[in-house]
Amino acid sequence: MEIAKLEPLIVLTGAGISAESGVPTFRGAEGLWRTYRAEELATPIAFHRDPLLVWEFYAWRRELIAACEPNQAHWLLADIEKQISDFTLITQNVDGLHAAAGSRNIIEIHGSIWRMRCTSCGDRWDDGNVPLEKLPPPCPGCGEKARPDVVWFGETLDPEVLDHAFETVQRARVMLVIGTSGIVYPAAELPRVGKMHGAKLIEINTEITPISGIADQVYQSKATIGLQDWWADQQKD
Repeated sequence: MEIAKLEPLIVLTGAGISAESGVPTFRGAEGLWRTYRAEELATPIAFHRDPLLVWEFYAWRRELIAACEPNQAHWLLADIEKQISDFTLITQNVDGLHAAAGSRNIIEIHGSIWRMRCTSCGDRWDDGNVPLEKLPPPCPGCGEKARPDVVWFGETLDPEVLDHAFETVQRARVMLVIGTSGIVYPAAELPRVGKMHGAKLIEINTEITPISGIADQVYQSKATIGLQDWWADQQKD
């Protein structure tokens, strides 16, 4: 295998890769908490109205995710990164499992459930404590209440983070798209932009998605199996 043929290698991951670790999607029936749907609580309006309720919901989410571990797809991506000098992983997931597996060059376009952001001064900090000592958590700098540093329904993505992601995919020689529906924008635009700029597009998904039609190669399987098969195919070249 010639590593140079894969560089720059850019990976985009979605909920499908974490599903095999048991991370709930928080949509539909499995997203219900005290009869609330995630879409009702993960909003700026809900937080303004009742920050304690929203934080109780996120404390529950953090406990569920803390019980999950990286799966073989997470571990393999971390291993691939060690072998490829020009590698970037863009994820829509907020669960932190890529970092837990050892991936380092990560762009979290939807934020991280393990990071806080002050609603007053804007400071950000990591906090992996489960359970949290106080709800809502106070900012260590100014004392005002913090919120999860994630993108809520009705919010736009951080422009700097999004620009970084789009600039990154424009450099891609090979782009892997793993476990993402291809319907959540602006993330769904990333594979299209990569393809437009000459990337070889590889999709790994259990289902056919809008990305499948433009992909150069599709592995219709779970992330763990599809990624292992793709990597094995690279060893043959």
